[in-house]
Amino acid sequence: MPDAFIGLAERTGLIINLGEWVLNEACRQMRVWYDGGYTRWRIAVNLSALQFSHAGLVNSVARSLAAHGLPANCLTLEITETTAMNDADASLSVLQKLADMGVDISIDDFGTGYSSLMYLKRLPANELKIDRGFVRELEHDSDDAAIVSAIVALGQALNLRIVAEGVETPNQQHFLTELGCNALQGYLLGIPLPAERFMADIDAAQKRVAENTV
Repeated sequence: MPDAFIGLAERTGLIINLGEWVLNEACRQMRVWYDGGYTRWRIAVNLSALQFSHAGLVNSVARSLAAHGLPANCLTLEITETTAMNDADASLSVLQKLADMGVDISIDDFGTGYSSLMYLKRLPANELKIDRGFVRELEHDSDDAAIVSAIVALGQALNLRIVAEGVETPNQQHFLTELGCNALQGYLLGIPLPAERFMADIDAAQKRVAENTV
């Protein structure tokens, strides 16, 4: 599972090569979907802390986009709040180069690190992702509900997309949708799938919609 092999890959340095492969494969797959007419989709790739701090990151992203002729705004790169704030000035420089390229930037696991709001407003981010730890207890913990509400309000004030992770119950879905989240992730909505299975589900859903509108 990822929580086992990613840590090992980071300790051995293999995460750099692995991350480049993932980035290239994501761009290849997104190009297939783009050519299939899904031009408004974006594909998101997580960057590890070691990968984000690697000197070749920006060039690696540019090569992957160019190799597949993929518009940069089809790619979202996700970094954790802790990684972004570890060296805020250096992070700002790297993220600005990626943003200038046209790539979307998402701050992952938001609310679990030590963000300075002064730096947050300077980061060229397009998206905040609410950590699943807050979503998990939404129905039972009023403090978590208050924190999620505050994060959504903050993101909206900064004109950022808000994504909530770890949505597993209809009540969570309803609460977050009513709150104004732009997108939700979680097992209630879908599980990890190979691209072929994913598209088969998309096709089946579109057929059901077509049948219900006839």
